[in-house]
Amino acid sequence: MAVERLSSQQWQRLEAELKRGPLAHGFDDAEQGWTLKRVKLLIGRLFHVGYTVQGVWRLLKRHGWSCQVPVRRALERDEAAIEVW
Repeated sequence: MAVERLSSQQWQRLEAELKRGPLAHGFDDAEQGWTLKRVKLLIGRLFHVGYTVQGVWRLLKRHGWSCQVPVRRALERDEAAIEVW
């Protein structure tokens, strides 16, 4: 198992910041939610600790986070435009 690079206090802060959402951290298209790349950037900004995208995924999994997939399609979805495309 890899060595944890964030202290428990840092993890608690990261978790709190993730719960605030991507918009609070300057990501304009917040409807996309958190991506591994965004979490990686946030960790770097907050703690000056470098992670790979795979490392971020392992970190989140280790702390009980999982990937989220939308349950339903967006209301704005344009089926006709999708079919033409």
